[in-house]
Amino acid sequence: MVDRRASLMEPVLEELLATVDAKFTLVTVSARRARQINSYFNQLGDGLGSIVPPQVTSVSRKPLSIALEEIQAHKITFERPVAVAEGSQEPAA
Repeated sequence: MVDRRASLMEPVLEELLATVDAKFTLVTVSARRARQINSYFNQLGDGLGSIVPPQVTSVSRKPLSIALEEIQAHKITFERPVAVAEGSQEPAA
């Protein structure tokens, strides 16, 4: 068994990076989801219900921590848009 150093970061960054393809993707996906979670908590009293609630049970109250826990639990996924090659675009008629 590998000994892990004590860390304030939970979930561990290495585990999170295993679920995405790059650090930038992790930052982008987690920040976007944290904004959605923050909006959800802010609109609770309004009764709007248009935003998806947190998908994991967490003791954390911070939206970014909840978003990272969702990514670790594979509740949040992402799709990379298909890149269009420069020469393959058709001219407008």
